[in-house]
Amino acid sequence: MSGTAVVAHGGGPTPVLNASLAGLIAEAAKHPIGRLLGAHFGVQGLVEGRYHDLFAIGPGLLDAIRQAPGSAIGTSRRPLTPEDDRRILDDFRRRDVRWFFYTGGNGSMETALRFDRLARESGYELQVVGIPKTIDNDLAGTDHSPGYGSSARFYAHAVRDIGEDNRSLPWPVCFVETLGRNVGWVVASTAHACHNDEYAPHLIYFPECGVSIDKICADVEAVVARLGRCVVAVCEGQADQDGRWFNTELTTAPGARGGVPVNTGHVLARLVWDRTGLRARSEKPGLLGRCSAPFVSEVDRDEAWRCGQAAVRAAMRGESGQMISLRRAPGHRYEAEPGLTPLAEVAGVARPFPLDWINDSRNHVRPEYLEWSRPLVGEISRHPALSAPTT
Repeated sequence: MSGTAVVAHGGGPTPVLNASLAGLIAEAAKHPIGRLLGAHFGVQGLVEGRYHDLFAIGPGLLDAIRQAPGSAIGTSRRPLTPEDDRRILDDFRRRDVRWFFYTGGNGSMETALRFDRLARESGYELQVVGIPKTIDNDLAGTDHSPGYGSSARFYAHAVRDIGEDNRSLPWPVCFVETLGRNVGWVVASTAHACHNDEYAPHLIYFPECGVSIDKICADVEAVVARLGRCVVAVCEGQADQDGRWFNTELTTAPGARGGVPVNTGHVLARLVWDRTGLRARSEKPGLLGRCSAPFVSEVDRDEAWRCGQAAVRAAMRGESGQMISLRRAPGHRYEAEPGLTPLAEVAGVARPFPLDWINDSRNHVRPEYLEWSRPLVGEISRHPALSAPTT
């Protein structure tokens, strides 16, 4: 079968999303695919029929795209209507689109599954393959998601260095807010900066475990009593014991994600200051956590590239309704290979951070998480510290 292939990106970009795109382009050129089109800004481009000619990209530019963060073709969180579905499928017929690759998280996999079913119901021959992508690492059916290792590496370095600032001139309390609305995978990664209990982060909280402001204050006071300072890592979606977002401000613009807290770290810092009298501030690296090229994990970039390749190979074998997944081989030496997981098993499913990787006090990780994630994040070096001064 020959014809046209289309690739689209959905949801937030990552530091290695373009590596998956580059791997897909490079592999597609080896197969009898007449045209390879990239939807301009995701589903928006699908609806409007606006595409990039990806086979027109030369080797030099392709390699540069592979190294770049973000999405070279653009992405979108626009929700689709039934009218949009019909318009896209009709356009696919006109263009003789026979392969559709959709890169994204669990919401994007819902969209991919939707098109796989629509094509089957209408009798249109279309192979649909999902490519995993999310810094949140909350995709089911895969050991981990491309994008996570690089964002995790960024946040580990960010908290490490904020910790040195806090050690040098204590506030004494600093909250560092990470990305991550519903799951704690990203905030957990800051633990890679913690070489012993004197190093930041001293406390980590998880959206899987609601926490009261009273407990946060008590935990902070205990660390300050011991060290004279405290760095706390929280994610943007940290909830209290009742599942509420501490009266934070929410984004109100319409979109597929709904409301998102925008100032969790700031709100918690003010609450701790008001209740304990300890001076507290907050830092928010924000979108740097998903677009910082200097902190890309090379393992992450390589796996993203291979997922793009694997998607084309699966489609050429006639696979459809599947997502590329990463399978970790057993043993001490880290290896992961692409496999397949049915879209029906991952669409709309969020994988939480495992509770058994959180300590009994629910304010830090266990060593098992660090062992699991270290191959993805890489080593985080430790800054030197002088011993206590003599009198």
